Amino acid sequence: MNKYIKPSKLIGNLYFAGTYEASTHLIDTGDGLILIDPGYFESLFMVINNIWELGFNPKDIKYILVSHAHSDHMDATDELVKLTGAKTFIGEDDLPLLTGEIYHFPIRPFKPDVLIKDGDIISLGNTKIKCIKTPGHTKGTISFFFDIEEKGNVYKAGMFGGAGCNTLVKKFLDKNCLPYESRNLFLQSVERLLKEKVDVFVGNHVQNNNTDKKIELLEKSDINPFIDSTEWQKFLLERKERIKEIINNNE
Repeated sequence: MNKYIKPSKLIGNLYFAGTYEASTHLIDTGDGLILIDPGYFESLFMVINNIWELGFNPKDIKYILVSHAHSDHMDATDELVKLTGAKTFIGEDDLPLLTGEIYHFPIRPFKPDVLIKDGDIISLGNTKIKCIKTPGHTKGTISFFFDIEEKGNVYKAGMFGGAGCNTLVKKFLDKNCLPYESRNLFLQSVERLLKEKVDVFVGNHVQNNNTDKKIELLEKSDINPFIDSTEWQKFLLERKERIKEIINNNE
């Protein structure tokens, strides 16, 4: 969970400050930082150091957005709040995971300041983030969309807040007494996201968009590999086929 990835500016005011196992992104809004997914508690020391290496002060984090209530995305949240005083956000339907009413994995809970609803806009400084409820991976998974400007061009960035199908296989659903309807909800979420035009696919995990490899390419080329208007659709179509396999084969 502590595998190092060089902290890097990805495009415009978007930065990567996480590790290989737990992606953490920063947005510099000009009026404070927005951090998306603090990651594991055990990795927080690396995230803090990465933020400093990027030239920012962690105390300038104003908002902490959590895409969904799983350990690899949120366990460091409470400790980061103690360090920064930042306001926390999470999808309203993931609150039962924080309170223990629903159990997926052992987690370090935190008290959210804002429960995100479908269609909410989170604004800070020069950034407005559109939040879309995309249940499936968890009931309250939220996907994020925002504009990024670089070299006079404006691009639409998008993050699928919970793209993993690992929580939708029979063994996981049965173990956690979760409804098989979660599979259909995931498929519906993918269909909804396919309607979004995205120029910059932001990975909720490094593997989603090969964040680490693209960071390496950034150092060698003037062409930014994060700008790819085809990648979002390709990834979602692959997720669509995978969930169909799980449903059809009842894996």
